[in-house]
Amino acid sequence: MWDNLRADFRAAEEDRKLESGWLRVLLRMETPAIICYRFSHWVLTFRVPVLRQILLIISIIFQRFVQVLVGTYISPDAEIGPGLTIHTPFGIVVGPTKIGANCTIQTGVVITAATRSIGDNVYFGPGAKVIGDAKIGNNVVIVANSVILTDVADNTTVMGVPARIKLPGGRPKRFKWQTVDQKNKQQPPPNGQPAPKASAAKSS
Repeated sequence: MWDNLRADFRAAEEDRKLESGWLRVLLRMETPAIICYRFSHWVLTFRVPVLRQILLIISIIFQRFVQVLVGTYISPDAEIGPGLTIHTPFGIVVGPTKIGANCTIQTGVVITAATRSIGDNVYFGPGAKVIGDAKIGNNVVIVANSVILTDVADNTTVMGVPARIKLPGGRPKRFKWQTVDQKNKQQPPPNGQPAPKASAAKSS
Protein backbone atom coordinates (compact mmCIF):
# COMPACT_ATOMS: atom_id res chain seq x y z
CA MET A 1 0.00 0.00 0.00
CA TRP A 2 2.67 2.50 0.99
CA ASP A 3 4.79 1.97 -2.12
CA ASN A 4 1.76 2.56 -4.34
CA LEU A 5 0.75 5.66 -2.39
CA ARG A 6 4.23 7.13 -2.73
CA ALA A 7 4.09 6.50 -6.48
CA ASP A 8 0.62 8.11 -6.59
CA PHE A 9 1.91 11.20 -4.82
CA ARG A 10 4.90 11.49 -7.13
CA ALA A 11 2.57 11.24 -10.14
CA ALA A 12 0.34 13.94 -8.65
CA GLU A 13 3.34 16.25 -8.23
CA GLU A 14 4.34 15.75 -11.87
CA ASP A 15 0.77 16.34 -13.02
CA ARG A 16 0.69 19.88 -11.63
CA LYS A 17 4.13 21.47 -11.57
CA LEU A 18 2.94 24.54 -9.65
CA GLU A 19 1.73 22.41 -6.75
CA SER A 20 4.92 20.67 -5.71
CA GLY A 21 5.41 19.08 -2.31
CA TRP A 22 3.45 16.34 -0.60
CA LEU A 23 1.61 18.80 1.65
CA ARG A 24 0.11 20.50 -1.40
CA VAL A 25 -0.82 17.08 -2.78
CA LEU A 26 -2.53 16.11 0.49
CA LEU A 27 -4.62 19.28 0.37
CA ARG A 28 -6.04 18.52 -3.08
CA MET A 29 -9.68 17.45 -3.24
CA GLU A 30 -8.95 14.28 -5.18
CA THR A 31 -6.29 12.92 -2.82
CA PRO A 32 -8.72 11.42 -0.25
CA ALA A 33 -10.23 9.26 -3.01
CA ILE A 34 -6.84 7.75 -3.84
CA ILE A 35 -5.94 7.20 -0.18
CA CYS A 36 -9.37 5.65 0.42
CA TYR A 37 -8.93 3.19 -2.44
CA ARG A 38 -5.41 2.16 -1.40
CA PHE A 39 -6.51 1.68 2.23
CA SER A 40 -9.72 -0.20 1.38
CA HIS A 41 -7.89 -2.50 -1.06
CA TRP A 42 -5.24 -3.23 1.56
CA VAL A 43 -7.89 -4.06 4.17
CA LEU A 44 -9.27 -6.79 1.89
CA THR A 45 -5.87 -8.52 2.08
CA PHE A 46 -5.60 -8.13 5.86
CA ARG A 47 -6.05 -11.51 7.57
CA VAL A 48 -5.99 -10.81 11.33
CA PRO A 49 -9.39 -11.81 12.79
CA VAL A 50 -11.49 -9.19 14.62
CA LEU A 51 -9.07 -6.40 13.66
CA ARG A 52 -9.91 -7.09 10.00
CA GLN A 53 -13.63 -6.60 10.71
CA ILE A 54 -12.94 -3.32 12.48
CA LEU A 55 -10.81 -2.07 9.60
CA LEU A 56 -13.51 -3.12 7.10
CA ILE A 57 -16.07 -0.98 8.93
CA ILE A 58 -13.65 1.96 8.91
CA SER A 59 -12.96 1.51 5.20
CA ILE A 60 -16.70 1.43 4.37
CA ILE A 61 -17.28 4.64 6.32
CA PHE A 62 -14.26 6.20 4.57
CA GLN A 63 -15.66 5.17 1.17
CA ARG A 64 -19.04 6.77 1.87
CA PHE A 65 -17.36 9.94 3.10
CA VAL A 66 -15.31 10.18 -0.11
CA GLN A 67 -18.40 9.54 -2.25
CA VAL A 68 -20.24 12.42 -0.58
CA LEU A 69 -17.25 14.78 -0.46
CA VAL A 70 -15.74 14.37 -3.93
CA GLY A 71 -18.22 12.18 -5.81
CA THR A 72 -15.70 9.43 -6.50
CA TYR A 73 -16.02 5.68 -6.02
CA ILE A 74 -13.20 3.24 -6.75
CA SER A 75 -14.05 -0.35 -5.94
CA PRO A 76 -11.71 -1.87 -3.33
CA ASP A 77 -11.75 -5.02 -5.48
CA ALA A 78 -10.06 -3.15 -8.35
CA GLU A 79 -6.35 -3.86 -8.86
CA ILE A 80 -4.67 -0.59 -9.82
CA GLY A 81 -0.93 -0.18 -10.34
CA PRO A 82 1.23 2.62 -8.94
CA GLY A 83 1.04 6.18 -10.20
CA LEU A 84 -2.76 6.57 -10.17
CA THR A 85 -3.74 10.20 -10.82
CA ILE A 86 -7.20 11.69 -10.45
CA HIS A 87 -6.82 15.01 -12.23
CA THR A 88 -10.28 16.34 -11.35
CA PRO A 89 -12.83 14.59 -9.09
CA PHE A 90 -16.64 14.20 -9.19
CA GLY A 91 -18.75 11.72 -11.13
CA ILE A 92 -16.03 9.03 -11.18
CA VAL A 93 -16.87 5.34 -10.89
CA VAL A 94 -14.25 2.60 -11.25
CA GLY A 95 -15.47 -0.98 -11.00
CA PRO A 96 -13.53 -4.09 -9.96
CA THR A 97 -11.12 -4.38 -12.84
CA LYS A 98 -7.35 -4.55 -13.34
CA ILE A 99 -5.62 -1.28 -14.27
CA GLY A 100 -1.91 -0.87 -14.96
CA ALA A 101 0.55 1.77 -13.79
CA ASN A 102 0.33 5.53 -14.37
CA CYS A 103 -3.38 5.78 -15.11
CA THR A 104 -4.88 9.29 -15.26
CA ILE A 105 -8.59 9.79 -14.67
CA GLN A 106 -10.55 12.99 -15.27
CA THR A 107 -13.98 14.02 -14.01
CA GLY A 108 -17.02 12.01 -15.12
CA VAL A 109 -15.08 8.85 -16.05
CA VAL A 110 -16.93 5.55 -15.69
CA ILE A 111 -15.11 2.20 -15.93
CA THR A 112 -17.65 -0.58 -15.54
CA ALA A 113 -17.14 -3.86 -13.73
CA ALA A 114 -17.32 -5.74 -17.03
CA THR A 115 -14.08 -4.16 -18.28
CA ARG A 116 -11.53 -6.96 -18.72
CA SER A 117 -8.33 -4.98 -18.15
CA ILE A 118 -6.60 -1.65 -18.75
CA GLY A 119 -2.89 -1.39 -19.50
CA ASP A 120 -0.15 1.01 -18.41
CA ASN A 121 -0.06 4.74 -19.18
CA VAL A 122 -3.73 5.13 -20.06
CA TYR A 123 -5.29 8.61 -20.02
CA PHE A 124 -9.07 9.02 -19.64
CA GLY A 125 -10.40 12.40 -20.73
CA PRO A 126 -13.39 14.03 -18.99
CA GLY A 127 -16.59 12.05 -19.38
CA ALA A 128 -14.96 8.99 -20.97
CA LYS A 129 -16.82 5.71 -20.49
CA VAL A 130 -15.73 2.07 -20.81
CA ILE A 131 -18.81 -0.08 -21.34
CA GLY A 132 -18.89 -3.86 -21.75
CA ASP A 133 -16.03 -6.37 -21.68
CA ALA A 134 -13.51 -4.18 -23.49
CA LYS A 135 -9.76 -4.55 -23.06
CA ILE A 136 -7.55 -1.45 -23.31
CA GLY A 137 -3.86 -1.75 -24.12
CA ASN A 138 -0.81 0.25 -23.04
CA ASN A 139 -0.14 3.92 -23.90
CA VAL A 140 -3.72 4.80 -24.83
CA VAL A 141 -5.46 8.19 -24.82
CA ILE A 142 -9.25 8.16 -24.60
CA VAL A 143 -10.54 11.56 -25.70
CA ALA A 144 -13.20 13.40 -23.66
CA ASN A 145 -16.76 11.97 -23.73
CA SER A 146 -15.73 8.93 -25.77
CA VAL A 147 -17.52 5.63 -25.18
CA ILE A 148 -15.41 2.47 -25.45
CA LEU A 149 -17.31 -0.65 -26.51
CA THR A 150 -14.55 -2.73 -28.11
CA ASP A 151 -10.89 -3.54 -27.47
CA VAL A 152 -8.28 -0.80 -27.94
CA ALA A 153 -4.78 -1.69 -29.14
CA ASP A 154 -1.51 -0.36 -27.70
CA ASN A 155 -0.22 3.12 -28.62
CA THR A 156 -3.59 4.44 -29.80
CA THR A 157 -5.72 7.57 -29.37
CA VAL A 158 -9.45 6.87 -29.62
CA MET A 159 -12.49 9.15 -29.82
CA GLY A 160 -16.15 9.06 -30.65
CA VAL A 161 -19.50 7.75 -29.42
CA PRO A 162 -18.97 4.89 -29.81
CA ALA A 163 -15.19 5.25 -30.14
CA ARG A 164 -14.37 4.28 -33.74
CA ILE A 165 -11.81 6.92 -34.70
CA LYS A 166 -8.41 5.47 -33.84
CA LEU A 167 -5.21 7.44 -34.35
CA PRO A 168 -1.62 6.29 -33.87
CA GLY A 169 0.11 7.51 -30.76
CA GLY A 170 -1.12 7.24 -27.21
CA ARG A 171 0.45 10.08 -25.26
CA PRO A 172 -1.63 13.02 -23.98
CA LYS A 173 -0.38 16.48 -24.93
CA ARG A 174 0.30 18.52 -21.83
CA PHE A 175 0.05 22.30 -21.78
CA LYS A 176 1.99 24.60 -19.50
CA TRP A 177 -0.07 26.44 -16.87
CA GLN A 178 -0.22 30.09 -17.91
CA THR A 179 -2.03 33.19 -16.71
CA VAL A 180 -4.10 35.29 -19.12
CA ASP A 181 -1.34 37.92 -19.28
CA GLN A 182 1.26 35.27 -20.21
CA LYS A 183 -0.99 33.97 -23.00
CA ASN A 184 -1.59 37.48 -24.35
CA LYS A 185 2.14 38.15 -24.54
CA GLN A 186 2.59 35.11 -26.78
CA GLN A 187 -0.13 36.13 -29.26
CA PRO A 188 1.07 37.79 -32.50
CA PRO A 189 -0.25 41.28 -33.38
CA PRO A 190 -3.47 41.37 -35.46
CA ASN A 191 -1.73 42.42 -38.71
CA GLY A 192 0.86 39.68 -38.44
CA GLN A 193 3.69 42.23 -38.26
CA PRO A 194 5.95 42.63 -35.24
CA ALA A 195 4.79 45.37 -32.91
CA PRO A 196 6.78 48.62 -33.30
CA LYS A 197 9.08 49.53 -30.48
CA ALA A 198 7.99 52.45 -28.39
CA SER A 199 10.04 55.55 -29.14
CA ALA A 200 12.16 56.88 -26.36
CA ALA A 201 10.75 59.90 -24.58
CA LYS A 202 12.40 63.16 -25.53
CA SER A 203 14.29 64.86 -22.80
CA SER A 204 13.09 68.28 -21.90
